[in-house]
Amino acid sequence: MPNTVIQPYLFFGGRCEEALDFYGTALGAQVEILLRHKDSPESPPPGMLQPDFENKIMHTTFRIGESTLMASDGCREGSNFSGFSLSLTVPTEAEADRIFTVLADDGEVQMPLTKTFWSPRFGMLTDRFGISWMINVAAESS
Repeated sequence: MPNTVIQPYLFFGGRCEEALDFYGTALGAQVEILLRHKDSPESPPPGMLQPDFENKIMHTTFRIGESTLMASDGCREGSNFSGFSLSLTVPTEAEADRIFTVLADDGEVQMPLTKTFWSPRFGMLTDRFGISWMINVAAESS
């Protein structure tokens, strides 16, 4: 399957712009594309879009490091992120500490950052938007 790419597509149920701002500050996320529902050349089918969602994000593409993610507010408030985690590998323990602390703010820690047999620093948390993260420091190769 040459040239095949899998990219996470996250639905923030009305909080996508807030999430983009947060990830921009926390992780240096850079927005590449941002389209609002009101900018669509076609109107959604009647009843598909929640009232007052015209200014919400229909689609965005953003980068964190070398990874591209996509996101949207969807068509209604509310989101349910379960059954997956985003794994973020950073080069240093100091960077892991910084990112873990920022992402954990108003979130929930499942496993504090600690040394493991595969990494000098690994931890798991769910951020304020309900996204599950695994923060990992790349092990030094010998």
